[in-house]
Amino acid sequence: MNSKQFELLSSSKVLVTGGAGFIGSNLCETLLDLNAEVVCLDNFATGKRENLSAIHDNSKFTLIEGDIRNLDACKRAVAGVDYVLHQAALGSVPRSINDPITSNEVNISGFLNMLVASRDAGVKRFVYAASSSTYGDSEALPKVEDKIGKPLSPYAITKYVNELYADIFHTTYGLDTIGLRYFNVFGRKQDPHGAYAAVIPKFVIQFMKHESPVINGDGTYSRDFTYIDNVIQMNLLALTTGNQEALNQVYNTAVGDRTNLKQLTQLLKKYLSEYDPEIANVEVEHGPNRAGDIPHSLASVDKAKELLGYEPQYKIEAGLKEAVEWYWENLLVNK
Repeated sequence: MNSKQFELLSSSKVLVTGGAGFIGSNLCETLLDLNAEVVCLDNFATGKRENLSAIHDNSKFTLIEGDIRNLDACKRAVAGVDYVLHQAALGSVPRSINDPITSNEVNISGFLNMLVASRDAGVKRFVYAASSSTYGDSEALPKVEDKIGKPLSPYAITKYVNELYADIFHTTYGLDTIGLRYFNVFGRKQDPHGAYAAVIPKFVIQFMKHESPVINGDGTYSRDFTYIDNVIQMNLLALTTGNQEALNQVYNTAVGDRTNLKQLTQLLKKYLSEYDPEIANVEVEHGPNRAGDIPHSLASVDKAKELLGYEPQYKIEAGLKEAVEWYWENLLVNK
């Protein structure tokens, strides 16, 4: 990764939608470290104010409390902005199955509002969070960007529609876009609480409380778990690439390796036991498979390497070690 490439950000203004969320807040911090001017748009439906506590008073940081479903809020947020990192969305396959209407309103109507606002404001580049769920029922491994299947959930439909809209806004209006298909991102600031918590932080807090995590299925389902710093690298590369061929494309944002849920829980127990030896004795339970889940996920990152110069820095073990350390230091549980 050529950090010299990122120097142009020091004279740029970047909007991060969903900037109080897990990925968004990490991006805000990194951009400020690179001396960029940063605007955060968030309605705090899932984002958290504490995620912004370290940067809230930074003179180059502006927080706009607003909803991407409101076009006026989007227009206010993009005013004078050079680049957009669009992270705002309602995640979670189960949430979209339980409430498809709200997922559609946020993820499709809100996305369209941001595209319109960015087009009208003359934004140079619109980089957005796409999703590995777009691969749907395709059984081919590894996942390659131009071969997708049929979506398996309302959430997957919304993220695929985002890609279609981004493509149309380039061909019709000339707005340059890049979509990043995130694969099971994890790391610092990821929320372990709530009904739709991601598996890694949820399991971490359960282990820390000496509670048995429940694996959906027999534990053989596998994922390309991707540490947050790899995702940050991809966003920075997408923002700053000078390769015209790299624009108006979608990219897998992953490691190119997979870990099943049995292996994941073993690694979590191993790393957490270094802080609390009792965790090694916590048993894991099994429940039914979850509706809308795909059995296996593994990305090819060849396209990102070739066109963006991506080199993932963190495999699952190194990323989990850092994540566990962060959770141990920052989560208040009865240890």
